[in-house]
Amino acid sequence: MTSRKMHRIEIDRRGEPRGKSIIDDFRVFGIVGLDDVRVRDVYYLDGTLSDENVEQIAKELLSDPVVERFWIGHNEEGFEVLYNPGVTDPKEASIKKAIKDIGFVVDQVRTGTKYIIAGCYDMGSLIRTAGHFLYNPLIQHIRNSDEGMTGYRVIRPASVTIDLGRDLDRISREMGLSLSRSEMETIKSYFDRESRQPTDVELETIAQTWSEHCCHKTFLGRIEFEGAVIDNLLKNTIMKATSELADPKCLSVFHDNSGVIEFNERYGICFKVETHNHPSALEPYGGAATGVGGVIRDILGTGLGAKPILNTDVFCFGLPGLPVAEVPGGILHPQTIIKGVIRGVRDYGNRMGIPTASGAVYFDHDFLCNPLVFCGCVGLIRKDRIDKQARIGDLVLLVGGRTGRDGIHGVTFASVELSESSEKSCVQIGNPIVEKQVLDCLLRVSDAGLMNSVTDCGGGGLSSAVGEMGKSTGVRIDLEKVVLKYDGLTPREIWISESQERMILAVSPDHINTVIKEFADEGVEAVVIGEFTGDKRLRLFHYGEKVCDLDMQFLHHGLPMPLKKASRRAQPRKEVNPPRPVDLNSIMLAIVGSLNSRCREWVVREYDHEVQGGSTIKPMIGPHGFGHQDAIVVRPLLDHEQGIVVGCGINPSYGRLDAGRMAWSAIDEALRNVVAVGGDLGKTAMLDNFCFASPEREEVLGDIVLSARACYEASKAFGVPFISGKDSLYNEWSDSEGNVRAIPPTLLISAIGIIHDVNKCITMDLKNKDSSLYLIGITDEEMGGSEYFRLLGINGGVVPGVDAGAAPEIMRQVREAIGAGLIKSCHDLAEGGLGLSICEMSIASSIGVEIDLEKVIYRPIKRRFDYLLFAESNTRFIVEVLKQDQTRFEEFFPGPWLSRIGRTNDRDKIVIKNNDRVIVELPIDVVRERWRAKTV
Repeated sequence: MTSRKMHRIEIDRRGEPRGKSIIDDFRVFGIVGLDDVRVRDVYYLDGTLSDENVEQIAKELLSDPVVERFWIGHNEEGFEVLYNPGVTDPKEASIKKAIKDIGFVVDQVRTGTKYIIAGCYDMGSLIRTAGHFLYNPLIQHIRNSDEGMTGYRVIRPASVTIDLGRDLDRISREMGLSLSRSEMETIKSYFDRESRQPTDVELETIAQTWSEHCCHKTFLGRIEFEGAVIDNLLKNTIMKATSELADPKCLSVFHDNSGVIEFNERYGICFKVETHNHPSALEPYGGAATGVGGVIRDILGTGLGAKPILNTDVFCFGLPGLPVAEVPGGILHPQTIIKGVIRGVRDYGNRMGIPTASGAVYFDHDFLCNPLVFCGCVGLIRKDRIDKQARIGDLVLLVGGRTGRDGIHGVTFASVELSESSEKSCVQIGNPIVEKQVLDCLLRVSDAGLMNSVTDCGGGGLSSAVGEMGKSTGVRIDLEKVVLKYDGLTPREIWISESQERMILAVSPDHINTVIKEFADEGVEAVVIGEFTGDKRLRLFHYGEKVCDLDMQFLHHGLPMPLKKASRRAQPRKEVNPPRPVDLNSIMLAIVGSLNSRCREWVVREYDHEVQGGSTIKPMIGPHGFGHQDAIVVRPLLDHEQGIVVGCGINPSYGRLDAGRMAWSAIDEALRNVVAVGGDLGKTAMLDNFCFASPEREEVLGDIVLSARACYEASKAFGVPFISGKDSLYNEWSDSEGNVRAIPPTLLISAIGIIHDVNKCITMDLKNKDSSLYLIGITDEEMGGSEYFRLLGINGGVVPGVDAGAAPEIMRQVREAIGAGLIKSCHDLAEGGLGLSICEMSIASSIGVEIDLEKVIYRPIKRRFDYLLFAESNTRFIVEVLKQDQTRFEEFFPGPWLSRIGRTNDRDKIVIKNNDRVIVELPIDVVRERWRAKTV
């Protein structure tokens, strides 16, 4: 019998692999006594289907008869996790399409996961603990036995008028606008001049456009620092360096969705790194996944569309071994965040068919409440597709995913600190399958020359995308034409929703039918929602009712820029003299096994870094894949030997002590990565990502100023321009009692360079058992923020600096020696200093080494073995040179920074001496075992 109802299907897999890891996770959180966990997938189908139809769907589509069995109907054993009402189910669209492909139609699909747990345990404790890692109460819940399965059909009123004669601060707070008193007063003055009150849609539009996330008002505003006023910090530092360098390889900088440099005569390379910190703190999987999806759309929205060819990721996490009792209320445990973030990046990138090959992971207790999630993407763009501009008369075409309530207030929420009362509707849910379809169609439309402009619906949704694209022309939008996930969205919700996988195109009426058909043929919805008008107004209508009418000049240039004060942070003591250690073998193993030093294979192997076939130097290298490569190299065009190299630099521990030197160090490290494989600084560009706590505090804003100034100085010194960047501020957490936990000042620098011939690139693993080892660079007593001082619990010391005169010359000489074929392996020195770097080279190759600390060029008079080993001075490399090439190699380095410190051998040991005295002697296998210790 065929009837309209909700049908339930439950799938059980024989030998289900998820159960054991769930038992292990429960044990981490103190739940023991579990004997077995069975995991089943659950599907609810809402439609007019017969029992036979449902059985056919279960048998042919949702289960594999070889390894799975299914039930139809309810089975009350165990407990079931479902998405909350109104939260997008990322599987729904693809399941509905698959059901349609086999001849049936359903109105709604909901998916869930069922857990059947055997053993001796307290169910109440188990359920409470499950909320830490098994599901996220922000977007999911445990199903009640009497829960209905009807869809989300709340009908709400249209737009409303807001009376600005009331308490302005209260209006901003209650509406979640994140606007200051001064900004609210400016808005009130505007509407007073217009002799009317604003609608909720207009206030939300202004709030999105003026948010810290979208307009970067801290960097663009006025700052008083040490007796001087800085008007537009970004323009006077980072952008100024690029302008003064006037590098011809920079094809598009600072104004599009990503920066573009020249690759060859036909193509450019674009690069963007985004942050998705706040949503990842609340919902790690969805937050990280949509971070990846968003930055991929940045590449698609660069010029008239670029092809994504590489993803990058950098994470800063709290300590995974933290006892559960020490995690503040409302905060997810670091293990939950770590696993969720990595899986989110993995699933989105892998399903998009884009390799994830470059990145880093950093651990620090101060990232407990605010993890940092940096997602980057590199693209290939035709030079004749870089310029774009919406034209008067063009139609506004919305393509991709449907619009729902997920992601509302994402940018305003990201522009304030987190707290126990933070808004929870701001987390987006991604669907990489839809984005892959959009990607394929968009590139075909671009190649055919059928559109005049394109951008993505990221932060602020339609509000930011349409508002930005139409700011020089004006635009009219009919909101009822936007295709929705479900009924009942108000105009405000439609306009500011950050539902994912959506792009806005400006298309001439002459081409609109062709473009819509191109998307429809791929199964992607494309609808005209308005047109670019020429009146320089933003006008929104909903079923004929005008809900927004704003002057573009006011919307984009009316933001008041108050003067903020900045000051220097009190510096910890620089003179630190800890006792000299007796057992450096133990210290070495502790450094090698520390969270920030140990192997990252547990992350790297989650990602597909071979897809698209361009991977040349991979993230893990060496005969057995044990080595961490400094930078990776890919070929964008498989019929050419030309490639790109990507590296990064980050060290928040430096920022805690000296934000200016942190910036110099991050830049030096990112550029060292590029040079260590054979990259040329003359063909390299950089991106900056500033992540700081609240800039309302003077010392935080002071750190921002010092970091930005250092970026200017370092960019000019190295001759390497910035082409794009992003800031994420207010990364701190406050509890109900007003206690604040802030992140340390953190700057990520990403470097991208062009490699003429990828076959001439080298890696960090040792190649021969009878080579000479050289240390290039000068070691100083710079221990502040080092892994060694972290191990000792010391908060102080001197943060590594950079010799602005010597550093560019050293890197040039290293590149030339690599180009001449005289260096067989090269590894830059970063966290852990010389000691960790020499261990990593030996681990990667299984080749023994012996070095002499007496040969190390060390600036201070008093030589300490521990400082020689673990100082993290910048601009240093260890290189391997064949004995017959020593004389020619040394001719490349006339400066006072080259020393031959040792050799490789066949002894399977790492031996460090001072003259004839053995300081460290460890078998490679022992070091490797400690380095590969489990992290999560």
